[in-house]
Amino acid sequence: MTVDIETLREGLALTLERTDLPLGEKIEGKVRDSYRPGDGTRFLVTTDRISAFDRVLGTLPFKGQVLNELSCWWMDNTSGVVPNHLLDMPDPAVAMVLECEPLPVEWVMRSYVTGVTSTSIWSHYERGEREFCGHTLPEGMKKNEALPGPILTPSTKAAKGGHDESVSRATLLERGVLDEETFEAASEIAHDLFAAGQHICEKRGLILVDTKYEIGRAPDGSLTVIDEIHTPDSSRLWRAETYEARLSAGEEPDSFDKEYVRRWLAKEGFKGDGPIPPIPDDVRIEASRRYIEACDTIRGEEFYPDLEPPLERIARNLGVKS
Repeated sequence: MTVDIETLREGLALTLERTDLPLGEKIEGKVRDSYRPGDGTRFLVTTDRISAFDRVLGTLPFKGQVLNELSCWWMDNTSGVVPNHLLDMPDPAVAMVLECEPLPVEWVMRSYVTGVTSTSIWSHYERGEREFCGHTLPEGMKKNEALPGPILTPSTKAAKGGHDESVSRATLLERGVLDEETFEAASEIAHDLFAAGQHICEKRGLILVDTKYEIGRAPDGSLTVIDEIHTPDSSRLWRAETYEARLSAGEEPDSFDKEYVRRWLAKEGFKGDGPIPPIPDDVRIEASRRYIEACDTIRGEEFYPDLEPPLERIARNLGVKS
């Protein structure tokens, strides 16, 4: 990784926390501010906000640029596997995309029994539960061990401030959240994209442990991948060369995702409820360093942080006033 610690420290004063751009209707998510100009497109502005445990926790330097550039890279490199909504990248932190209607489900693919949240597959397993989202889990597994094969564990989408719920295919169909045809088509997209992501990551010396996808319906009625693909925000990424040794030693894998921040918060006693502990600058810098290393490793090219104030740059690149 070529971004030095001093540059990351400089980036602490350049984080993008909020936007208010004259681009049409604004929809604020945990990390992205989405703008609908009304012409069949959307502008997705990826801020530097970091969320975990379904809460917005603060900002990380250059995080928005890393996520946007990496997600656009994945969309370019997997467009032959599954369709996605990307049209253009007019700014390092902005994607111009096709307007789609999101399905009311997150498509979570898992290939390892892991996690620190109370709703993680490991937390369920540790409590003695052997059924997870309709899948029967083997006996005798230990934390961070590989499942027999990738599984789809869908999740409902909670309102802002709420908690998502992991559910089975049968539950989604029983509740009428989706019809069977839509579920099967979206499930195929999730499995195919996850397999492609695992293959690319394996070639880069990484393990794509799990991920979540957003899938929407395009204007022509077809299903397409939206939001982001295989970023350190949406995915768990481990270093392959040290995985077996660390697993044998009972140590946590080398990770390049926001699990580092989750673990720090968990050690501070925070798992989603109550006041959020202030995240020290050194933790923010280390988290950013890991995000950038993941970006470098996956793309096979260096990440160059933009040191211009991000809101001014975005406004100029999109031809609007900040």
